[in-house]
This record gives sequence, structure tokens and C-alpha cells, in this order.
Amino acid sequence: MTVETIMTENIVTVGMDDTLKRIREIFIQHQFHHLLVVSGQRLMGVISDRDLLKAVSPFVGTFSETDRDLATLEKRAHQIMTRKPISVSKDVTLQMAAKTLLKNNISCLPVTNQDGDIVGILTWRDLMAAMVK
Repeated sequence: MTVETIMTENIVTVGMDDTLKRIREIFIQHQFHHLLVVSGQRLMGVISDRDLLKAVSPFVGTFSETDRDLATLEKRAHQIMTRKPISVSKDVTLQMAAKTLLKNNISCLPVTNQDGDIVGILTWRDLMAAMVK
């Protein structure tokens, strides 16, 4: 089996200058764990929910919230994203994709075409779901 058989094709992306406020809203609304950062269709980076948690003040949305805490929501995607993410093509085997995730200690692989445009995303959860079927 190849990545194409289980990857998610309907992906939500954000731009380099999208705010963390917008990114936070997307994570909450869609319950994603990864967002791909693009310029046009070109993959520029990846933001995980953990990246967002590290960048946003833990006091946002609490009684202790201050203007300084709210200011963390104005940071931009390019400030916290992982640049030059490891990606795969859709014809890579699931075994090779799993090895790539483990070797690099990452939890998702953007799937790109030869031009570097995004065609999908594969996560460790996708691989686990495929294994139990």
C-alpha cells in the first residue's frame, strides 16, 4: 500500500502571515493536530498543536488574562512553524512513511507532488488506523 491510499486529501492550510488567533480557532473548530503553512500551493512549513501551545500564553481565555497574553495571539504562522518540513510523495509505501516518521521523530508527513505543491497529509494516526483495518 502507498501513502495515496490513506492520506487525507481535503486539507486545511494557513498562510505565512495568518495570526495565531486564527490558527488557534482552526485547531479548536476542526480538532486537527497539524496545519500546513503554504504560500500559494507551495509547502512552506508545518504547525502542530504543540507548537501553538508553546507559543500562546497559557493565560489566554482565563480570568488572569492580560493584554500581554492576548498579544501572543498576534504572532504570525511563520514565526512558530517548522521550516523545511520533511515530506513524501503519494507513491511512497506506508512502511517507508512509517520509518520516516520514526527516524525523524515527527508525527505528520505533508504529501507533495514533484513541484512541491501539497496534495495531502499523512499522520501517525492515519497509519495506525490503516493497521487495524
